[in-house]
Amino acid sequence: MKKTRIFGLSAALVTPFGPTGDPDLTRVVSHAKFVISGGCDSVTLFGTTGEGFGLSSHERRDILKAVSGALSKDTPIGVGILTCDIATAAEQALSAYAGGASRLLMAPPFFMKNMGDDGLFAWYSAVFDRIGDALKNVILYHIPSQTAVPISVELVSRLRAAYPGVITGIKDSSGDWDTTQKYLAAHGDISILVGDERQLPKAMANGAEGSICGVSNFLPGLLRKIIHEGADARLLSGIVDMVVAGPVTPSVKVLTAHVSGDPDFIRVRPPLSQLPESAQKALIQGYEAAMAKG
Repeated sequence: MKKTRIFGLSAALVTPFGPTGDPDLTRVVSHAKFVISGGCDSVTLFGTTGEGFGLSSHERRDILKAVSGALSKDTPIGVGILTCDIATAAEQALSAYAGGASRLLMAPPFFMKNMGDDGLFAWYSAVFDRIGDALKNVILYHIPSQTAVPISVELVSRLRAAYPGVITGIKDSSGDWDTTQKYLAAHGDISILVGDERQLPKAMANGAEGSICGVSNFLPGLLRKIIHEGADARLLSGIVDMVVAGPVTPSVKVLTAHVSGDPDFIRVRPPLSQLPESAQKALIQGYEAAMAKG
């Protein structure tokens, strides 16, 4: 049965930084408004593209306060939880809910590798129990290219059984269609979202509900047409190929800067590095050539 309401498109919002390396709240607010007006259904702060792994607690609070105060109360805001210790994960979650976020994008603990489902289940359970009654709308974040800690179908089943109604989605950023299919088969009653924009047409045709992704920072309208209108992804796929050919977050920031006409968007926070100027120029030229061909 075709779903009458879907998750849609959420921008994995980049975090703009000022000359001193601090988050630029004015730019983050204007950019959040840009992606929503351009076609996004929601924004997700502090994910991988948002460099959430490197933001302090007070920076997260300030950014969320600025964004939630600027957007319509009807616009959902998600917050990424990318930390390994139980207390900090719960603290970030509670701060997110208190600051106006309606959902969490929660990665697994990533420092220790080759962890089994029992350990991951215990970690998520400990975080959820610390959050307590406020716990709601958790999207599990499967991004093994960064965490090297996969989230199995079986782990999702255990968490859903232990915490009914809490797990409302899975963001699959593996780029592996077989994995997406397994999530859809076992958990298609919740929101299965893809992080690799090139998979969107196939995913949507098989019951997925949309995407939380970085390319929506500069192409929200095109992504919206794919998700909500069934448009093809030929143009998008070529652009994504260019983005993933280099470091993804710096590349997304280069194209966000180019499309917005604001060169300061290219700034990243260590340990990331900006693309060399030659690489920036090549990426922009490739993007413009692709857009010209349509």
